[in-house]
Amino acid sequence: MSIKKVYLIRHGQTDYNVQCIVQGSGVDSQLNDEGQRQANLFYHHYKHIPFQKVYTSTLQRSIQSVQGFLDLGIPHETYNGLNEINWGTREGTRITPEEDAYYHNILQTWSNGETGVCIEGGESPDLVAARQVSVIETILSRPEEETILICMHGRAMRILLCQLLKYPLRCMDQFEHQNLCLYQLDYTGSMFTVKKYCDTEHLHVSKSPDMAMHKPHEQNR
Repeated sequence: MSIKKVYLIRHGQTDYNVQCIVQGSGVDSQLNDEGQRQANLFYHHYKHIPFQKVYTSTLQRSIQSVQGFLDLGIPHETYNGLNEINWGTREGTRITPEEDAYYHNILQTWSNGETGVCIEGGESPDLVAARQVSVIETILSRPEEETILICMHGRAMRILLCQLLKYPLRCMDQFEHQNLCLYQLDYTGSMFTVKKYCDTEHLHVSKSPDMAMHKPHEQNR
C-alpha cells in the first residue's frame, strides 16, 4: 500500500510575531532574522527528504520559510486556500488588553462549536475550511506526489489539521503550534495519521557565537 507523506509546517518568525501584532491574510509580512534562521535550520534538518512538491500560501512569510527547498528546484505551487484566516479589523494592530478579551471571547465562541461566527470584519473557521477544500482535493488527487511539504499559518493550519484528521472545527485549538514547527502526517488512501506533533527538534541546536538559540515564539496569530 502506497503511503503519502505530508510534512506540514508553520512559517518562521516575523517581527509582527515578536511585537504581538496581528497578521492574518491581509498582512504580507516577511521573516525576521530569527525566522530566517529557523527556516535554515529546518532546511538543513530535512533537505535529505525527497519532496516531490512544495505547497505554500501566497504570503511571503510562508514562501520564505521553504526557500531552501525551492532553490533545489522542487516544484512549487501557491494557493490562497492556504492563507491565514482573515482577522478583519484586528490585522496590523498590536493587541491591547481590551482586544485580547475580544479575541479570547471569539476563540471561546469557536470552541463552543459556533465556528460559523466571523471575527469582526474577517473570516470564520467555517469560511477558512471551505476555501481549503479544493487544495485538499488537489493534493489527494496526486498519488504520484508521495512526499510533499506544505507551509502555511497557525490558525489556518489548525483548521486544516481538523479537516485532514476528521476533527470538528471546535477542536482546532488542540493542535498547538510554534514558529517553524512540524506536523508529519501519513495518508494511507483512506485516513491520515500523525507521526510528529508540533515538532521543533530541528530548531534545538547547540549554541555557538554565530547561532544563538532563541525560545520559539508561541504567538498564535
